[in-house]
Amino acid sequence: MPPLRIPHRLSSPPLLQGEAPRVERTPPESRARRRLRACAECDWVVALPPLRPGEKADCPRCGHTLAKRHFRPAQRSMALALAALMALGLALAFPFLSFSVGGIGNRIELTQTATTLIGFHQPVVGGAVIMTIVVLPAVYLAGVIWLQLGLLRDDPLPASRTIARSLSHLNPWMMADVFIIGALVSLIKIASMADINLGVSFWSFCAFALLLLLTTQSLDADWMWFSLAGEPRAPQGTRTGETAAPQGLTGCHTCGLVGRLNAAGQGRCERCSEALHARYPHSLQRTWALLAGASIMYIPANVYPIMTTTSLGHSLPSTIIGGVVELIQMGSWPVAAIIFIASVIVPAGKLVALAWLCLVVRRSNELNAATRTRLYRLTEFIGRWSMIDIFVVAILVALIRAGSLMSIEPGPAALAFGAVVVITMVAAMTFDPRMIWDSPLPRSKQSPPTSRPLDDTRKETLDE
Repeated sequence: MPPLRIPHRLSSPPLLQGEAPRVERTPPESRARRRLRACAECDWVVALPPLRPGEKADCPRCGHTLAKRHFRPAQRSMALALAALMALGLALAFPFLSFSVGGIGNRIELTQTATTLIGFHQPVVGGAVIMTIVVLPAVYLAGVIWLQLGLLRDDPLPASRTIARSLSHLNPWMMADVFIIGALVSLIKIASMADINLGVSFWSFCAFALLLLLTTQSLDADWMWFSLAGEPRAPQGTRTGETAAPQGLTGCHTCGLVGRLNAAGQGRCERCSEALHARYPHSLQRTWALLAGASIMYIPANVYPIMTTTSLGHSLPSTIIGGVVELIQMGSWPVAAIIFIASVIVPAGKLVALAWLCLVVRRSNELNAATRTRLYRLTEFIGRWSMIDIFVVAILVALIRAGSLMSIEPGPAALAFGAVVVITMVAAMTFDPRMIWDSPLPRSKQSPPTSRPLDDTRKETLDE
């Protein structure tokens, strides 16, 4: 395919005689004037250097990745997205898993992991399962294909900017990779009790999860937004080597553009129309409220049974801790460790970590802000993996349906535990990590991370 070109059909407002163009449309890596970014995690204003394929630019203050360049970004993302959609189609068209014990067996399709939960009066949990493993990934992939098709045609398709804004919001809620780990845990739990057969859908879904992960990593948001809408000029007088908020500026968390705020600390991104804030409104209050709700739900999630197993007419309810103990007794120490870490340590650790960050955020300084920012990144990253236990329940409830001989039903803890996972994820998104860096202390001289260095050793005023 030919190299990606920048669309020339975007309209610009009329210019007065002698006025500089409002939007740059020459390729970003050939521009003499450098592009500015305000780090989304520490609010540091930097100028992006030219990037070659395979290179990235990190914030020199906190190490957050500001931009990452890929080779042929449109073609790469579109090819991966098409392959992922085809793999998802195969996963939905064939049997997923089957088991047999004592001459009695059952075979399920992928969607039955959700519909069976709905049949057991767990519509919220069932809806969450199907949304996170099928619906949202399919919408994401369709959006990627729509965007890249328009860019390859040199003419963005309708609603491209709205779709591009939505992609970054969908990313945390796609959990196909977590579902695969849950499926493997389920297989280990029942392998000693029944014969298991993996269907075509299982292997197709494994391929889909891998391709989906590669698609999200291949999406070059910096180049995509430049191709969609060019690069509006930075506000006049923007200084690099300083934080953005004291200058009345902020960086857009969706497209990265630096924008001007009004007297109330609010604004609207000139390029993608996303709402801008100097800091998330009521960030600490919202985070505390969500942590309180998650803490309340954490109690029934661990006290009540998450599923009930019926074997030879005898029913045995099992809590999360009970399931871990059962796996240990079966000799499955690695699986027991995975479940214990993902279902007990991670939710509790996330609650403690976010609460501690909220408590100490006002006493942060540049000597400890980097460590606290890394803790926040870890907290945000690991939260989704707690869904493993929910997916294990969904698979086992759908698969093990052999009447009084052997069957599994969901328990009341499934909804409570799912609520804990979702609420803690939202709490991490609500917390504004830029507050960690707000205390004014002398700037520590840190070396830029291993990547293309950013020239911020001196302050610079850009009057564009």
